[in-house]
Amino acid sequence: MKIGSRIRRLRIANDLTQDELAQRADLTKGFISLFERDRTSISLEALGQILEVLGTSFAEFFREMESEGDQKVVFRKGDRVVLEGDEGEETIELLIPGAQSNLMDPVLVTIEPGTSSVDSGHEGEEFGMVLSGYVVLEIEGSKPKQVRKGECFYFESDRPHTVTNKGKRTATILWVVSPPVFH
Repeated sequence: MKIGSRIRRLRIANDLTQDELAQRADLTKGFISLFERDRTSISLEALGQILEVLGTSFAEFFREMESEGDQKVVFRKGDRVVLEGDEGEETIELLIPGAQSNLMDPVLVTIEPGTSSVDSGHEGEEFGMVLSGYVVLEIEGSKPKQVRKGECFYFESDRPHTVTNKGKRTATILWVVSPPVFH
């Protein structure tokens, strides 16, 4: 893994925006953006400032980078963590437990007929593929869109959005959020 990508993962794990990291490290948001995408180099001084904000040292940062090649790659059904909404109307299965430190968070969302999954909006992007049933996706400021079995959706998640199961059968969605928001 490249250094910028690793910094991005640590920033997200520390629940910081690029702007917050830039301000605390006395750098610009533009620089942080370029660096996280590995499109610019960095001085040791600037890297040290970023690592200090992220609560790690040079030694720990590079030691963890070396060991990342050994990280878990295959996740079994028994590894999943199940979160249930009110009255069992929505179930979220965390497919990769502990994904809060990753760049994306894949989950399996099950929505019962006539119920909704509501989000007030957050930084990032979302992708979903309807595996069964059908849903209506409503993003603030846009027309509602029907998404049927086998179809996908993708959007920037900074606006409030709702997914409603308008069918008579349970709807199941493979949903990927970046950066992770499910806990």
